[in-house]
Parts: sequence; structure tokens; C-alpha cells
Amino acid sequence: MSLGALEVLKPGLLTTVQDLGRYGYQAVGVPVAGPMDAFSHRLANQLVGNDAGAATLEVTLIGPEFLVDADTTLAIVGAQFEVTCEGRPLPIGVSCAVRPGQRGKCGRLVQGARSYVAVAGGILTTCELGSRATHLVGQMGGVDGRALRAGDRLPVESRPSPRPVRKAVGLTLPTGGRARLRVVPGPQADWFRAEAMKLVTSVSFRISPRTNRMGYRLEGPPLTRAHDGELISEPVGMGAIQVPGAGEPILLMADRQTAGGYPKIGYVISADLPLAGQLAPGDFIEFMPCSRPEAVSALIARERQLLRSAAVTGAS
Repeated sequence: MSLGALEVLKPGLLTTVQDLGRYGYQAVGVPVAGPMDAFSHRLANQLVGNDAGAATLEVTLIGPEFLVDADTTLAIVGAQFEVTCEGRPLPIGVSCAVRPGQRGKCGRLVQGARSYVAVAGGILTTCELGSRATHLVGQMGGVDGRALRAGDRLPVESRPSPRPVRKAVGLTLPTGGRARLRVVPGPQADWFRAEAMKLVTSVSFRISPRTNRMGYRLEGPPLTRAHDGELISEPVGMGAIQVPGAGEPILLMADRQTAGGYPKIGYVISADLPLAGQLAPGDFIEFMPCSRPEAVSALIARERQLLRSAAVTGAS
């Protein structure tokens, strides 16, 4: 295997190395991490012929500039940035052959919040506990567990691709800074007053500036409890809507802790988590009630969307 590098010239606002996450260690307090929008991450890998779990770059709000020192194939999927390669427009959701010395730039953000840059063979930083995913709080994975900086050189394979250009249809991105996310009742839904349950699905919540990859703090009417007791900490997953004592909900995201003691009024369904990952501070969320059978059907539909894209790109 011949190795090249992807050199970061300008890092953007927050660019990290992410794969599908670090599973199997939550019992000893190691968070999962991984992409905020796993659908776009997987589709980007699909376009360049990688396994779904290969590491990509997650680009947030302000994109990087980078130099590719390898003969490889690149694809960017997710938020709609104005992307160029050597000054020429590079469409989102399209594979592109790149040569050593070529420069890529993620310019103006048009829609969404996060994009995923995949190269053939994946980003080959060191694995920690079986994953390359960056967990910022735990300083684990990626490059020293941190966001990328100018001058970082990320190992990639030099793998010329004989395949023709591949295209795929990505996620339908939230419009107007607003998303509708379906939720199922959480395990402590009965800890809340009836009016709190109605509020969750009848008002818009604004994502607070006090937000990061761990979770979105949601600004809106407080959700009042009917239960005064305290909950023993229990495992939490991405999409949990935790409610601290003051009533301000927190939507847990990719860098969430492994366990929490706040009651959970609901969970965003798996099919809608990629949409949540395309939101930013100042955007609005409207929650919609969803049954568990409907959640399963929605997830099947989302996975079929990936399978259809695989069929289309494979036939290109």
C-alpha cells in the first residue's frame, strides 16, 4: 500500500476525523463519538468505494482548505458548501478523481451545517480502542483527540480509481433553519406533567449558542415534572431528550456522555438523527409524536435510501 497525505491548509471552524464511533466501551465510561450525520458520512464513503466505517472529515459551518498529496478519489456529502478543486466547482454528492498537489476548498455555506469529506481508503489516523473517531472532551482519536489545525498531515492511501464519476442523492436538508424531528416517548415520560408532554410537540425550540457535539441545549418553555425524585444514572444514547431540574431540555448528540441521571422525556428516532446533525445554534426544532412501529418503518426507509444510492452509484 502506497501512502500519501491530506494536508490541512486552513482548518475551518471545526473539522475533525470521524468514523462510525467507538462501540463496546461505554460500560467503562468511554463515549462513542462518531459523525453527527451518520447518513451523509456513510454515503460519502459509498461514493469513493469505502466501507461505511472508514474515517472521513466532518466539516462544521466553516469549511477547510486542504492539499491532497495522493492519487485518489474524493467525495463530499452533507451540507451544501460551495466547494472547489483547483478553482473549479466540485458538486456535493459526486466522486472526483484528484491528483497529487491539487487543492480543495470548502467555501460559502449555503444550506445545512455539516459535510463529510471521504477519500478512497479512508483517513488513516491511528485507531484507539478500535476507532479513529475524535472525541473532543475525552481527547481521544483523530489527531491527538482535537480539531484539525493548519499544517496537520493526515495519512491516506494513494489509490487511483478506475471507476467513472459516481453520483448519489443525499439527505434532504432542513430549510430556513428549521427541522421537524419525530420522537417516541422516553423511559421517564411519566415523570412529566401532561402539559409538558403537550408542549414538546406543540412549540418550536431554539438551539442555544451553548451547544456542541455533546448536545443541543434547547430554548423554549420549561418542561415541568410531576415526579420530584432523583433518577439513578443509566445509559443514554444519541437522540435522548434529557430534562434537567430547571426544565430546559437537552438533545444528546454524538459526543454524549455514556450515562446520565436526568429524566428523558423522549428520544428522536434513528431515521431523523441525520437531520438533527445538520442543525446549528440559532436553528429551530419542532418535535412530532411518533409510534415505535412508525419509527421502525422510517428507519427501514432511510436504509433503503442508502441501498438505492448504492445501486445507482454502482451502475454509474
